[in-house]
Amino acid sequence: MKQLYKELDTSIAKALDFLKDELSSVRAGRAHPGILDRIMVNYYGTDTPLNQMASVSAPEARLILISPYDKTTIPSIEKAILNSDLSLNPSNDGKVIRLNLPLLTEENRLKLTKLVKKLGEESKVTIRNERRNVIETIKKMEKDGDVREDDSIKAQEEVQKSIDKAVADIDKLVENKTQEIMAV
Repeated sequence: MKQLYKELDTSIAKALDFLKDELSSVRAGRAHPGILDRIMVNYYGTDTPLNQMASVSAPEARLILISPYDKTTIPSIEKAILNSDLSLNPSNDGKVIRLNLPLLTEENRLKLTKLVKKLGEESKVTIRNERRNVIETIKKMEKDGDVREDDSIKAQEEVQKSIDKAVADIDKLVENKTQEIMAV
């Protein structure tokens, strides 16, 4: 049983970490380098994460500065940014790339909150699927005689408590990100 609990806790932690990573790449009102974490740049035929090819910083509230380690990659980086779903227009001076983030409109804020809620729901589905798998394993152990019925019921209740806590954590993450996006 302890092994099942460990596996469940590990799966929950992975789902929460994945959600946090996804939420950090959703643009809110202020510029932050995390929104570029998903950008992959074609570097000599290999897709390479932007943050491995350049220093990314946010010196101002609505500006992101990208300083490539290799200046010859500027066109590739610009192309990757233009092809992304961020709707940003890069400009460069031959040394650095600047991304000016426009103010979010109400319509864009609502779209982003829908995206955040969708990401939260996907995480909940992942966690609920894990719950189903663990409970099926517990019931199979009970049927095979490895676990008594009352121990099986207790184990299922413990699994449900873990799932309820994880769902509450997801709801809190989604709510915080939604508030951050809607703040003008």
